[in-house]
Amino acid sequence: MNSITPGADVLLARWSALRVRARDIAADAVVIGGGSDLSYLTGHDGHSYERLTAAVSLTSPDAPSALLITPKLEAERITPQPGVFEIGPWEDAEDPIALAAGALPETGSVLVSDDLNANHVLALQERCPNLSFRALNESLGGMRAVKTSAERKALQAVGALVDVVHQQIQDGEVPLVGRSELDVKEDIAQRLLAAGHDEVVFVIVASGPNSASPHHHPSNRVIEANEMVLFDFGGIYKGFNSDCTRCFFTGPLPEDVAAAWSSLVAAQEAAFQAARPGNRLCDVDLAARNALTADGYGPEFIHRTGHGIGTEVHEHPYVTSTNQTPIVTGNAFSIEPGIYRAGEWGMRLEDIVVIEDDGPVRCNGTKREIVTVS
Repeated sequence: MNSITPGADVLLARWSALRVRARDIAADAVVIGGGSDLSYLTGHDGHSYERLTAAVSLTSPDAPSALLITPKLEAERITPQPGVFEIGPWEDAEDPIALAAGALPETGSVLVSDDLNANHVLALQERCPNLSFRALNESLGGMRAVKTSAERKALQAVGALVDVVHQQIQDGEVPLVGRSELDVKEDIAQRLLAAGHDEVVFVIVASGPNSASPHHHPSNRVIEANEMVLFDFGGIYKGFNSDCTRCFFTGPLPEDVAAAWSSLVAAQEAAFQAARPGNRLCDVDLAARNALTADGYGPEFIHRTGHGIGTEVHEHPYVTSTNQTPIVTGNAFSIEPGIYRAGEWGMRLEDIVVIEDDGPVRCNGTKREIVTVS
């Protein structure tokens, strides 16, 4: 998988910002497990399974380079970044926990990233009884929530790729009636790759009453005439994720469905208009929620309005009714209100937006009307 590879200056700036944030909450060190956080700080996409992969660093202003602990068999894949981190390879006969413990202070507080496996955290706690360990999530999550101009352009580029496939469905190029959800899912996955994605991450095809389940897993159910079909899918291109939802109806649109969709479009637009620097994330959620409530659909909107997106499909910031974090230039998140009528149908309208100085920009451009197909 290709990705935007940050230079040493960018990585150093990220480590510096993380150390400042950590000091602000009285943390003396950080341990970053393999995953998106590690890639953000080192450019290495290693994952920590039973073998420990982690970056360890003190948080003091004069802290030395981080130590990137990695199985020796993975070390050759790592691009050296002198001044950013030193590579600490270990063999299977060695104890990597001892290597990590040696890079930590004897006493104090350590922030641990979400991606570090529990067995490694417990082993560190046992090895370092005079250290307290806390979850890092909000600290680093807040950093990754602000995308650079290049990262925002990358999200727009991958958004254009997912649009290709939604447009194919809207144009009637993907037969639906008489096919199982699983069959259509495989069709969509191949189309996502053909459109240019490096990897397919997920495909939701939810038909009829299944569309009322927001995270429905495609099944052997055969799509019928005169029912809802909800498509939510995305993939990775150059390290960044797409995610977009559109709905279709396999026959003439019933009045209740048309009315609900009209309200959903208005709710999403209200949320979009609220997604401006200086407003709060909760303002975006409440704009959609209040609009749907005013039209009588409030109880049928059963999830948050959105989630951050970038190198992960779901990451900070989260667009909820209680998140009072201010929106800033560089944020990127979904706006996806939904209405779910159990046993009948469900609908969701999702676009990814990136926040610029003058407001939100959609990464998805296919029409937002509900389209009738066969």
